[in-house]
Amino acid sequence: MNDAILITGVGRRVGLHLARHFLGQGIPVIGTFRSERPELDQLRAAGAELYYCDFYDESQIGLLINSIKSKYTQLRAIIHNASDWLPDRGSLPAGEVMLRMMQVHVSAPYQINLALAPLLQACNGDHADIIHIGDYVSGRGSTKHIAYAASKAAQDNLTLSFAAKLAPAVKVNSIAPALVLFNEGDEPAYREKALGKSLMQREGGLDEMQAAVEFLLNSGYLTGRVLPLDGGRHLV
Repeated sequence: MNDAILITGVGRRVGLHLARHFLGQGIPVIGTFRSERPELDQLRAAGAELYYCDFYDESQIGLLINSIKSKYTQLRAIIHNASDWLPDRGSLPAGEVMLRMMQVHVSAPYQINLALAPLLQACNGDHADIIHIGDYVSGRGSTKHIAYAASKAAQDNLTLSFAAKLAPAVKVNSIAPALVLFNEGDEPAYREKALGKSLMQREGGLDEMQAAVEFLLNSGYLTGRVLPLDGGRHLV
């Protein structure tokens, strides 16, 4: 039987797409979610083992780790997809925004990587993987989401540290996408402006993210890198 893949944030978009993909390949999926959605019932019916876990709550992170360690002795990969996107000038004080962004994008992955590293090191294959789903803004900053961008940059630094710490048994990489997929309510003017920021003039799409994840999982040599997936946005 294939070793399981842990994917955080499987309720929608990238996490949901990846979970469906791996389940379709016969690979066991462990998933986390913060909000119950009809799509989660579909994942459960397909065999996914799902855990409610709010990464803003330290105790829930500990419960998740202990639950996985009590049931599994090996993992094929951890894909850190869970994320939040809080603006600097929203309803929360600026300090709280920074704390929350660092909690979700840095502290939670840090704790999970440390605690579950032995399960990755026990993987049946030639290597196991940790993949952080980051963001294009980690390398250039953001004027409206400063805390978010800073936390994603810190997450990229986790990639460097864990790659050095866990080699050669575990490869650790990050993916830095720009525009993956519009939301249903996005206005035409916003869509036009967003598309104009890249050379490819289109959304990356969920299949493109899946292909990037598969590329990293299948590589036996690439580690400690941030893989850009930005449609040439750095050249515009």
